Formats: sequence, C-alpha cells, structure tokens
Amino acid sequence: MPTHSRPLSPRIQSHSLATSTQSVHGNEPRKKAHDAVTTPIVCSSTYVFDDTATLTRYFEGDLEREEYGRYGNPTVRAAEQKIAALDAAEDAALFASGMAAVTTAILALVKAGDHIVMTSDCYRRTRQFVNAFLGRFFIEATLVPPGQPELVARAIKHGKTRLIIAESPTNPYLRIADIPTLAAIKRGAERCNLLIDATFATPVNQRPLALGADLVLHSCTKYHAGHNDVLAGAICGNAGLVSLVRDLRGVLGGVLDPHAAFLVSRGIKTLNLRVERQNTSSQRIAEFLEAHPNVRQVFYPGLASHPDHALAQAQMNGFGGVVSFRVHGGAQEAARVVDACKLATIAPSLGGVETLIEQPALMSYFELTTEEREAIGIYDDLIRLAVGIEDVEDILADLAQAFEVAYADVSHAA
Repeated sequence: MPTHSRPLSPRIQSHSLATSTQSVHGNEPRKKAHDAVTTPIVCSSTYVFDDTATLTRYFEGDLEREEYGRYGNPTVRAAEQKIAALDAAEDAALFASGMAAVTTAILALVKAGDHIVMTSDCYRRTRQFVNAFLGRFFIEATLVPPGQPELVARAIKHGKTRLIIAESPTNPYLRIADIPTLAAIKRGAERCNLLIDATFATPVNQRPLALGADLVLHSCTKYHAGHNDVLAGAICGNAGLVSLVRDLRGVLGGVLDPHAAFLVSRGIKTLNLRVERQNTSSQRIAEFLEAHPNVRQVFYPGLASHPDHALAQAQMNGFGGVVSFRVHGGAQEAARVVDACKLATIAPSLGGVETLIEQPALMSYFELTTEEREAIGIYDDLIRLAVGIEDVEDILADLAQAFEVAYADVSHAA
C-alpha cells in the first residue's frame, strides 16, 4: 500500500478535503487538500463541528463554513466564487440546472400579487414557467416583443412590477437586449429588479451587471462547463439578492452535485480560450452562409445585416458561438442539409467543444403545427448551428459539402 512521505497534520487529517479559504477553527487561511493544484471533489452530505461553541459561532454568523450538503459544499462554493469573479459579481449561487437557477430566482423575488415583465424571446421553458405556472400563485406576467424597450416601459405596473426578465443574445435569432435602457426603466419602477439570461454571451463577451442588471443567469451546462458532459446553472449579482436566492435553494433543493461543480470549474479554466475561438469561427461561418446561394437569411450579431448589430458592437466584446440561418425551400431542404453534415452532429444544446446542428422546428417545437410555429417566429427552414472549437476550415468544408448533397437535385433561385 502507498504510504505518505510525512504524516498529515491534525488539521489536514480532520479537514483534508476542505477547499474554502477560511478555517473552521478560525480565520487563518488554509490550503486545498493535500496541496492539490485542482479543486478537490468533496463528497460529503454533512460536516463535523468540533464542539457546541463552534456550532453556536456558525449560527451567529462568525464562521463561514459548511453545515449540511443542501446548504453548501466546498467544491460547489469554489466554483461559485469563480463564476462570481467572471461576472464581476459580489456573489453567485450554483444550481443543478439553468432552469433550477432561474425558477428559484424568480420565486425568491416575487410573491402573490406581483407583476413580471418579460421579453417574448426568452428561453421557452422560462416563458412556460412564468406564463403557465406562476399564474397559479396569482403572479401576473406581461410579455413584450424583443428590441422594443419602450414597450417594456409601457408594461410596467408601478407598485406591482417587481422583475424584468430579458435574454441577450436570444435563441435562435440572437437578438440583443438594450441592457442599459432596461436598467434605466427598472430604476424608474419601485423595488424592481432586472434579470438577464446571458447564457449565449458568457462573461467573456458581455457583463450585464456592469450595464445595470441586478442579476445574471447562466446555464453553465453550456459554455462555462463547455464539454457537453454536465448540467448546471448559476445566478450572479449583488450579495443581498443572491443570498435570497441561495436561501430558497436550500428549501427547494435544486443543489448542484460536487462532481458537477468540479466539471464546471474545470471548464471555466478554458472558457476564454474556447469562447474566443468560437467567436472567430462563428463570424467566418456567418459570412460564408450569408454569401451562399442556398441560404436565404443569416442571423448573427456580428453581421451588419443583423437588426441589433450596432447594439451588439456597443455592449459586447464578441458575438458568440451560435449562428442561425434559413435555407431556400422548406422543412425537407433544411433536413437534408442537417442530415448531410458529417462533422456537425444533430443534438440540442450549445457551448460545447463539439459543433452541433439542429432544426428548431423539430428539436424544440415538434408538437406544434407549421402555422403555430410560424406564429411565434419559428420557421421550418430554420437551422441553428452551435459552433464548437474544431478547425473552422473543417466546419466550413462540412457545411459546403452538406449543401452540395442537400441541393444536388433541387434548383432554387438565390
């Protein structure tokens, strides 16, 4: 059996997996377990107190440490601190999924009789939660079209509107919310907060808190983790609001597993490298698609043709790793393009190292008719490409051959 070259100190023996920067015995700093370079995975559902005096100090707020797994975990806390730093936030709370994060945040900030204003292009499950679920608890919601902040201002019910929710960029058309204007509208409403879903942007491309938002949502499943191997979500913002959300997380139970938190932390180490690569690749791909004779329209904020291009230039550092486009023809032509891809694979989600492709009409809105989909702006000829970190020349070659195969026997005017 392997042996240690030197005996472990009593502190390391007792707390060898601790990852926080504060000791349970006081305020002296402590190292990671066994001087590990990476953050250890702490697999414990409960934590030991040396004596009742220490327990009393913990409940009085003199000690920052763990008590029970539903309220905190050292590996999770380490990941939260990294995510908060990325967004220049005072604090962050991690959850078992992006939906667990946003639903808990909303429930923490509104109550019966309150009102929410939300842009109609927010993530469809968030819309479903706000429209179909919150009404049971007498919480009203108003949906407004994207790109028209003046309609957000008109929708405010003074004394009742407690939350404005917007997404930037959005799925699948990559619309950009005017965050500073929304923040100004929020400041004009009594006790109202602004929550921005910035999953598509990441903190590399956009920091909503610096633009006036109160809270930022990330589905860390996507770019933060970056490898299509974990589910996670985060809420970032000022410490007071995040504390409210974290407290409710302890009640509702949507906590993140420490193994998942480790994977998120690992992904964060390469976040900037991956996003910069995806930004560059996506710009080239968008330009290639816009010039292709079988493509009728491309949606990417980095293109001058995008309706929010100027706004994206003003408040973003990069335009992201998702490109959506409509092809000539209809559902069959779009399906042929998708099926002919060899490098890009058919799957939902985005933000990973692999390039993924899908038809939103099938992947997310299959249960609706064509007419119902078009009524909400989802067309059968729409394709969404989530760009990975492969060589961009390979991705371009894959798309080029896919178009050749898909349109080999079909003639469409450009």
